[in-house]
Amino acid sequence: MVVENLGNLTPAELLVAHSALIHELKRRGVVRSENNPTGDYAEWLVSKQLGLTLAAKSEKGFDAVDAEGFRYQVKSRRHNADNASSQLGVIRDLESQGFDYLIAVVFDAEWNVLRAAKIPYRLVNKLATFSKRQNGHIMHMRESILSEKEVEDITRAIQG
Repeated sequence: MVVENLGNLTPAELLVAHSALIHELKRRGVVRSENNPTGDYAEWLVSKQLGLTLAAKSEKGFDAVDAEGFRYQVKSRRHNADNASSQLGVIRDLESQGFDYLIAVVFDAEWNVLRAAKIPYRLVNKLATFSKRQNGHIMHMRESILSEKEVEDITRAIQG
């Protein structure tokens, strides 16, 4: 792999390489935007591993659907050396019930799946808290979530 020579690159060269990598991931369909790839990668991985169909990027409230028509919102978090928070991406407009299940995925710094869960909307609505500052609901994907009766641990299914 080419990463061992990264220390020799200038900050500008690193940013150019980052842009090129994101562009290539987008071309391959792994990510759908050129933003932080964590969310897009989680959506792609979940849909691939669970056999879901990704919704259009502009779809509000859910990211994928299954063969039975159930809607899935995918939220993720990637740990890194500076931040091991379990806070998932902000859930917008939770009250509209735009999804049936939340798939929560936590990656380690090297993009390995640490844990993943399938959480029914009803439980998300109970556990998530509204953040006025972020204008949406916040939920943490802690290990303890996996012990909730209604939660399905899908870590192995997502790991492949």
